[in-house]
Amino acid sequence: MKRGIHNRGLSILLLTIPCLSLHGQEVKRVPMLPLADDIQLEASILEDSILKGVDFLVRSQNKNGSWGGPTKTKGLNIYAPLPGAHHAFRMGTSCLALTGLLDSGDSRPEVLDSIEKAEQWLLKALPRLKRADVTTTYNVWGHGYALQSLSALGRREGMSDEKMAIYKKAAQGQLDALVMYQDIDGGWGYYSKIATGRPSGGSMSFTSAAVLVGVYDCQRAFGISLPKKRLKLGIKSIQYQRNPDFSYSYARGHKMYPRKPINRPGGSLGRSQSGNAALRLFDDPKVTDDIIREWLDKLVKRNGWLDIGRKRPKPHSTHFAVSGYFYYFGHYYAARCIAVLPKEERVPWQDKLAGIIIDKQESDGCWWDFPLYDYHQPYGTGFALSTLVRCRK
Repeated sequence: MKRGIHNRGLSILLLTIPCLSLHGQEVKRVPMLPLADDIQLEASILEDSILKGVDFLVRSQNKNGSWGGPTKTKGLNIYAPLPGAHHAFRMGTSCLALTGLLDSGDSRPEVLDSIEKAEQWLLKALPRLKRADVTTTYNVWGHGYALQSLSALGRREGMSDEKMAIYKKAAQGQLDALVMYQDIDGGWGYYSKIATGRPSGGSMSFTSAAVLVGVYDCQRAFGISLPKKRLKLGIKSIQYQRNPDFSYSYARGHKMYPRKPINRPGGSLGRSQSGNAALRLFDDPKVTDDIIREWLDKLVKRNGWLDIGRKRPKPHSTHFAVSGYFYYFGHYYAARCIAVLPKEERVPWQDKLAGIIIDKQESDGCWWDFPLYDYHQPYGTGFALSTLVRCRK
């Protein structure tokens, strides 16, 4: 009996003191992740990857100047009410592809011709972009990414006042549409269940973040923005869906379930980059440099959690309910996060990010993460190019 008491007492004592090695050195009880290896990426490798991506977009552009289409269906296709959903998919995809070409700075004649065709299509198609039906508002992706494309078009050297006026008018049209399709909770989403004057299906943190980054670019390029009240509501919607650890709930309806796998850090690796980027650009004091570094570090170290969902045909079918379409999305917004850090800190993060993206490039020069009809290759490539360009020193 006494021996049993003695053994239990000894066990308790051992649990209350640090473990010691045979040499008397303290040993960490919890395994610690090693720091992500610093790599020094050669500029030639980066530029070669960008060139291949640009060539893919030039080759794959539709005759009318857009990218992607409603073909390459599979056994499980994303819900897409006809025809409006595909108008939205094509607009979002084409804007990402066009922005990727513009960001690349490639001035070869065939690239400039491709940009010109895309610009003409964009300006013609944008006024016709609207919600597919009462169940979806996929069009908000098109409006948000159109703001980035128009801003990139306006940033080119030598733009005439006439051209700038055309881009600014088109951008104002997208801002007006985003006011119209802003959810009653203040953010932006893409699903709804009932017919209401304004969408009422609930916003998604990452959709709202993407919209606000587009609005930020528009402010800088043209000096126009959402009405102050609507902008403030959009910012608050993302803040509401932010958890204390700076993971972001998938959607407003998830706020009360912060420990569901999709809402934990492993499920938020891509969303946190977009949420942090959007809120930092609009001066949220809580998104400090330390928070930016912490989540960039998580993205690099835990990249496998995000990568394991890449190319899976069914959304939310793997660990932490990750979907493939968060992969290049998340890395693009990581690049936007790096840009807000002090200049002297950026290079190591740029090299790590570029290394991840270059490693995923396909043999034909494209990138893709989720099989979405025939939109996945051009949108993935657009995201990847805009990411890699921001990794240039």
